[in-house]
Amino acid sequence: MEYQGVRNWDGLLDPLDDNLRREILRYGQFVEATYKSFDFDPSSPSYGTCMFPRRSLLERAGLPETGYRLTRNLRVTSGIRLPRWMERAPNWVATQSSWIGYVAVCQDKGEISRLGRRDVVIAYRGTTTCLEWLENLRATLTHLPGAGSDDVGSCGPMVESGFLSLYTSGTAGSPSLQHMVRQEISRLIQSYGDEPLSLTITGHSLGAALATLTAYDIKTTLERAPELVTVISFGGPRVGNLRFRQLLEKQGTKVLRIVNSEDLITKLPGFVINDSNDDVPYNHSIHVAAGLPSWIQKRVEETQLMYAEVGRELRLSSRDSPYLSGFNVATCHELKTYLHLVDSFVSSACPVKANL
Repeated sequence: MEYQGVRNWDGLLDPLDDNLRREILRYGQFVEATYKSFDFDPSSPSYGTCMFPRRSLLERAGLPETGYRLTRNLRVTSGIRLPRWMERAPNWVATQSSWIGYVAVCQDKGEISRLGRRDVVIAYRGTTTCLEWLENLRATLTHLPGAGSDDVGSCGPMVESGFLSLYTSGTAGSPSLQHMVRQEISRLIQSYGDEPLSLTITGHSLGAALATLTAYDIKTTLERAPELVTVISFGGPRVGNLRFRQLLEKQGTKVLRIVNSEDLITKLPGFVINDSNDDVPYNHSIHVAAGLPSWIQKRVEETQLMYAEVGRELRLSSRDSPYLSGFNVATCHELKTYLHLVDSFVSSACPVKANL
């Protein structure tokens, strides 16, 4: 349970505990399977779908012995409505709904015994379609539906507009990602709720942001949600404001953000200004804009671009690895770079294994 964050990974990150390293890499492989299964070919009639049948997806994506069984494919839908004249645009432009990942349940008795519980995984890929990229650019914060403010003068919990749109939007032919996740997790809780159960939500880039929203939503809306809900995110952007972060912490959601210092995406969107009165129980990587006059901070808040980092951070750096060929912005954000850095990370003083 400590590797799932029950103690906020205290004492496990620097140096990186080898058991935790293996768990991070294991969940990273679930995310990697989403990329290997996605049809990226814009000229293909099946662009934006999963290329493999559900029963054999993990095996065909290179994970034959996970002990997990896929129970549901997941789709994401953009809330951006294209004008009619674009209905005949190419697939890569007009695709509104596409496959983004899956739900899988541990079925192997040996793995359940090793973990001490039955684990449910939700895995999400990053941005691929044109409309998903457009949603990413909707960087202003918006209020979470149904989440009011309990403080006088507080704006309440808010999250990035585009991420919330992708999570909650649906069409007549494709229900929202939120609906699919709630329905499937509710079904699994009903099936396995009498035994120890954990939920691990993992994703890369956009998938990391959606993983955080998913964890919040499940803990907020499902009465019998597992006590242990953990997010393992790779290269995730910022998701919400300070009140959103506080809400996650209050509900007991654990978030481990794996961050590459050279990855620009992890520094977006918006600004991060840390309140000097803010109690940060386990986030040691808040970017503080110290010394700014209060009127500037107020103006930043009014732009709805004032974010807060969430969770505990494992910070890595591409520059510390002699095994990465060259240095460029795109490579720094790739999932394979993150998995390499996790595999090689030892400590901030000695970041790369000598025997790699």
